[in-house]
Amino acid sequence: MHHFLLPDMSCGHCVAAITEALQAADAQAEVRIDREARTADVDSRLPRDTLAAA
Repeated sequence: MHHFLLPDMSCGHCVAAITEALQAADAQAEVRIDREARTADVDSRLPRDTLAAA
């Protein structure tokens, strides 16, 4: 499980774009985004750096 702080995330479009990018990198990833807290938890086998780059 990887935890990301996303201070610039501010809207539903951001949530959709982040989710799409992460699932493009790993189609099996489970992505949970909390827009209010501006965080994302990603359950993926990919390394953190690869997910962050997405």
